[in-house]
Amino acid sequence: MDSARFRALGLALLLCCAGCSGLGAPRATTAQAGQVAQAVRPPGKAADDLQSDFQRVIKDVLPSVVQIETDSGLGSGVVYDGKGHIVTNAHVVGDGRTFRVTTANSKKPLTATLVSSYPEQDLAVVKLDTVPAGLRAASFGESSKVQVGQVVLAMGSPLGLSSSVTEGIVSATGRTVSEGSDGGGTGATLANMVQTSAAINPGNSGGALVGLDGQIIGIPTLAATDPELGGGAAPGIGFAIPASTVRAIADQIVRSGRVTDSGRAALGITGRTFVDAEFQPAGVVVVEVKSGGAADRAGIRPGDVIVRLGDTDVTTITSLTEALAEQKPGDRTTVTYTHNGKERTARVTLGEQ
Repeated sequence: MDSARFRALGLALLLCCAGCSGLGAPRATTAQAGQVAQAVRPPGKAADDLQSDFQRVIKDVLPSVVQIETDSGLGSGVVYDGKGHIVTNAHVVGDGRTFRVTTANSKKPLTATLVSSYPEQDLAVVKLDTVPAGLRAASFGESSKVQVGQVVLAMGSPLGLSSSVTEGIVSATGRTVSEGSDGGGTGATLANMVQTSAAINPGNSGGALVGLDGQIIGIPTLAATDPELGGGAAPGIGFAIPASTVRAIADQIVRSGRVTDSGRAALGITGRTFVDAEFQPAGVVVVEVKSGGAADRAGIRPGDVIVRLGDTDVTTITSLTEALAEQKPGDRTTVTYTHNGKERTARVTLGEQ
C-alpha cells in the first residue's frame, strides 16, 4: 500500500480513493444508506434526540453525495450546484476526462466530463453531461466556525459501499499534511486540514464531512496508516480539505474553467533536497530561479541552499513546501540560505504559486 509520510504524527497517509490505494472492492448492491458507526452522545442530550439529528442530516445531505467511477477505481463527490457541477479530489479523477457518476436518484450511472483539476490543492470539478431531475446541491459551511469536539458525519462510498455514513468528531483543525505522488497521489502539501475521528476509508475521497447543522465542513481526502502495524489503518485519524478552501477553488473552476487565484504562497524556485556529507537532509538546493519571483528579487541564485524560512528550519523540499503552506501571497518573511558555504539572510515578499 503506497502512502506518504505524515511527519507531524509519525504516521503515513493513505489516499481515500479505492482505485488509488489498490483496495478497490466490487460495487455493493446491498449497501444501506445511512449506516452509522457507534454514536458519540454529547453530555445532556438524550440518545433519541441525537439519533433524530443524525437521521435528519443524513436525509438532507446524503442525496448530494455521489459515487464517481473512473477507469482506475472509485471515489466520491459532492453536488456543488444545480447545473450539474460536482466537486471531488484531483486524485480521484486522475488523468481521466470522462466519468460515470451515480447519484442518489440514479437508476444507472450518468456520464460526466472534467471541467478542471487542480492537483496543487487536490481538488477537481466535473460536470454531469445531463442534469437529472431533483439533483440537490449541498450547502458548504464556514471553516472558521469549525470547532474541535464538534460531532461530524463522513459520507461517501468507502470500498465501493455507496451511500455509507460514519460518525466521529473534529479532532483538530489547521493541520498541514503532504500526500505522496505514488499510487495516484498528487504530491500536494495541504494546509488548514480538518482532522477527524470519523472513519475515512478508500473510496471516501471527494465525499462529505458534515456537521449536525447539515453544512459540509470539508472534503475527506486522506486517512492515516501506521507503518509499525504493517501499513494497517490507524483508527480515527482522517483529514478533510476545509469547506472554505473547497469553495474558493471550485468557484473559480466553475466560473472560469480554471484556478486563477490559488491563494498559495511561493518563493519562485525549483529545488531539491540537499544531502550533507553524512547523507542527511540538510536543506533545499536551488536548481532554478523564476525571473522576477520572490527569490530572484531577494538575490537568491541557483546553487544556494535554503535552510530556514522565517523561524522554520528547512531540511527537505517537503519541509519547505509545508512552511510555505502556512504563508500567503504578499506575506513578508526571511529566507536563510548558504551561498558558497557562507550563511546569508534575505527579506522576501512571497509570490503566488
